[in-house]
Amino acid sequence: MSFNNIPPIYFYFGSILSFVLSNIFREQNLTLYYVLLVIGVILFLLGLLRRIQTKK
Repeated sequence: MSFNNIPPIYFYFGSILSFVLSNIFREQNLTLYYVLLVIGVILFLLGLLRRIQTKK
């Protein structure tokens, strides 16, 4: 599956999952917390960019 064929909703779902997991691991592992937060933001921005590209 190509990156360009992935619907934006999957990026949003991945972002939500990453944010939820980061909150679960916040107390146990601070490094994993920040990594998951960054991944969540990146996935959200990728979904936003894909949404903008498909609207044109």
